[in-house]
Amino acid sequence: MTKLKIAVLVGSLRKESWNKKIANALIKLAPDMLEMETISIGDLPLYNEDLEADPPKEWVNLRTHLATFNGLLFVTPEYNRSIPGVLKNAIDVGSRPYGKNSWDGKPAGIVSVTPGHLGAFGSNHHLRQSLVFVNVPTMPQPEAYIGGVEALFDKDGNLSNASTKGFLEKFMAAFAKWVEINRKK
Repeated sequence: MTKLKIAVLVGSLRKESWNKKIANALIKLAPDMLEMETISIGDLPLYNEDLEADPPKEWVNLRTHLATFNGLLFVTPEYNRSIPGVLKNAIDVGSRPYGKNSWDGKPAGIVSVTPGHLGAFGSNHHLRQSLVFVNVPTMPQPEAYIGGVEALFDKDGNLSNASTKGFLEKFMAAFAKWVEINRKK
């Protein structure tokens, strides 16, 4: 079986981010056919088309690195009913320059995470809107909205909620199938 390389992009920069903890749990729960790698997006300079003549090395590195992946897994919080600016900036940087979209055709999954009750529904759907435009086929089902996240981990930061763990295992199995079916051959 061919291993599929998956870029994991986390929309939260906070050191003790719940989103990072969920991303780490997803990596541990991933089927063997997935090779998961977290991609740092916090150091990307803000997108400015004027810089395309001599793009920042961080932009070039992101664009080049994205080309090596078969699929994408986004883990995002919700800021003001949308996605964090750092995640939107990464999408903008990766989609440029015009005609050289690094995201193009890569199948994706989205997990939205919040201490609140709605599971970051708004950010999940705003991210889907942006991904449609950059031609990223995003897994429609199962949807993953993780609310009340602070109660899901033990004191050592390990996912301890059996129900959530079971759901995320099923999500990752479906995601692996989604990438296998929809990846560029």
